[in-house]
Amino acid sequence: MTLRPLVAAALTLAFSLPQKHPPESAPQAAHRWRVAHEQQILQEFDTLLAIPDVASDTSNIRRNADALVQALQRRHVAARLLSIPGVNPVVYGDIKTPGAKHTIVFYAHYDGQPVTPGEWDGKGPCTPVTRMVNGEPRIFARAAADDKAAIIAQLTALDALQAAHVPLKANVRFVWEGEEEAGSTHLRDILEQYRTELGGDVWLICDGPVDQSGRQSVVFGARGVTRLEITLFGPNRELHSGHYGNWAPNPAMMLAQLVASMKDSTGHVLVPHFYDGVTPLSELERRAIADAPANEALLRQEFGLGHTDGDGKRLLELLNEPSLNIDGMTSARTGATANNVIPSTATADIDLRLVKGVDWKAEQQRVVDYVASRGYFVTDSTPDKAMLLAHPRVALVVRGRLGYNAVRTPMDLPIGQAVVKAVESARGPVVRLPTMGGSVPLEMIEQTVNAPPIMVPIANYDDNQHAANENLRLQNLWDGIETMAALEAMP
Repeated sequence: MTLRPLVAAALTLAFSLPQKHPPESAPQAAHRWRVAHEQQILQEFDTLLAIPDVASDTSNIRRNADALVQALQRRHVAARLLSIPGVNPVVYGDIKTPGAKHTIVFYAHYDGQPVTPGEWDGKGPCTPVTRMVNGEPRIFARAAADDKAAIIAQLTALDALQAAHVPLKANVRFVWEGEEEAGSTHLRDILEQYRTELGGDVWLICDGPVDQSGRQSVVFGARGVTRLEITLFGPNRELHSGHYGNWAPNPAMMLAQLVASMKDSTGHVLVPHFYDGVTPLSELERRAIADAPANEALLRQEFGLGHTDGDGKRLLELLNEPSLNIDGMTSARTGATANNVIPSTATADIDLRLVKGVDWKAEQQRVVDYVASRGYFVTDSTPDKAMLLAHPRVALVVRGRLGYNAVRTPMDLPIGQAVVKAVESARGPVVRLPTMGGSVPLEMIEQTVNAPPIMVPIANYDDNQHAANENLRLQNLWDGIETMAALEAMP
């Protein structure tokens, strides 16, 4: 045989043998699975969204919880409800991996904000509808973005990893709460009762929006939150504004003056000691903010803002300061039902967002002390006639019974760097931030199960979170599936 036939035979044999390819990564497996099963994924998502999910609706909350336990069990995950009497259950799933050195806990919540159906376009908040927005499909439904998308992404990531035989390297746990939008009222109790089941090396909080630039973010903390309601009093019944104007005090005007005095023209809070105790950002945290995309021009254009508060500071800087916000004010009536009256009462709801180092009860007290300093007798129960006659000005201040403080996980923790590396394997370079503007119960998690919380959101920033016509950009779901797969396969 000559050399040429020998070479040809060798080449033929080489190409006929099975070729070795690099093993498929978790994000690649998730992408391939998603492309092949989009309608199946969306059907499961729509079915979950169709179940009403307001925390106070306990029967439907239980329907959600039972459906999610079944969804985990279909994926061969040991799943059950963690509950205490009279409390919305936590859905719990547990995957034990032989030889694992770490345990990763995925947190999300399956309850949604209350709804006013008449404010929604289409068939209503619990009937998922897909519409095109700026040439891209979005799913409109309550909890589509906040926070059932994260749950579906985690479930679908499991499907993809199992189908591709991508092995898990860590123990994986799922903790899905049923009353986050009601303030996580009983989460601490459940965490304490089931502490041994809920421990882990890191809790991944899969809630909230990605950076406004569209880039994936990894966030190492979140603001705390608490509330106050302030009611001021005028005459014990509405009075004719012509007969009694200039004489009977108007509580709406008094309230406007009171709340306006709490801030200066730049939005800086004037309540004494309001900023006391704030833990300064570390050099690493300051550098992360400096390196993050500057989205202010985009947001001013989108929101139609001719000016912003903060005296020129960037949004990300201001998220690391405590804030005082008026959620709403009421007094008598406006529009077609307005009357020429001096109102009897006026009420303002206020939320206080907190940063690390500021205690929520102390911040409440500072606002209460400020109201008293403006000449008001402060009471925490509805005043009777005798009290109103005994004091020139009376303020009923109802403090929110619940609140929690801010948490910032150090950005240089090894487990944090591992999370960033995993997310970047799916989404490329990420935006690292010390604090998210929204509030989630990180403090409860940190204190009860002694695990560092890190936030990995997937929703679009313009999702109408907490408002009518909440929506999820479909591409964010697809991207989120790949992100969750990378995290579930972390070592």
